[in-house]
Amino acid sequence: MEEVSDNRRRNVDHRKMLWVRKGWPDVLRSVRVTADTQMQQLSYRPFTGEGLRSLYRPDEVAIENSDGVKVKSRKSPRSAFEGHKAETGWDDLHLAYFSGYAMWNYLNTPFLFLLPDITTEELTPIEENGERRQRLKVAFSPAVATHGPEQIARLDYSAEVTRSGPAVHYTSDYREFDGIKFPTRRRAFVRRADGSVNTSAAAVAIDISNVRPVLTSMSFGGCNDRC
Repeated sequence: MEEVSDNRRRNVDHRKMLWVRKGWPDVLRSVRVTADTQMQQLSYRPFTGEGLRSLYRPDEVAIENSDGVKVKSRKSPRSAFEGHKAETGWDDLHLAYFSGYAMWNYLNTPFLFLLPDITTEELTPIEENGERRQRLKVAFSPAVATHGPEQIARLDYSAEVTRSGPAVHYTSDYREFDGIKFPTRRRAFVRRADGSVNTSAAAVAIDISNVRPVLTSMSFGGCNDRC
């Protein structure tokens, strides 16, 4: 029996340097994202072309057509990044994996910190641009696909699969959707060795225009129009 879970559908626009370097400068502009709140599953639509959508799980990524037929797929998708450098281009399944796990993490934070085997530790606050920022160190379980096993919220991390080095990820412009506040603006910048941030250009920019809960299935090998 197919499990049905509470998903959240978002209208999203991705831009900036990372996508250009990986060979996909405009493919994630004006897309719809459906993220599962209980399992590590997420989809983008359209994805690389009209009539296509991506399907992400940690153990497999796939691209389906509008009839729910799998066009292509990849098992153990993280292993496909082995040997990559920062300048290495991606195919469409690399893109499906990275954009899938990254957005699933972003949209389910901070709730995913309650998952088993994830530990948190409050760190000393820092001063940045005249603001006092609280910090939380998060150690992730290997069962959770994410940028790296250890992250610090602001959000500081080094994304293993992009080989791009240390980054800082800022969230802002919080809006309330169905009683839950979500950041609708996300910007990732390069973090220097001294911990300061190069804000001259964003590596990734994500803008979310709408969030709404839907009750739907997200299985591989077919999905109705609500996914």
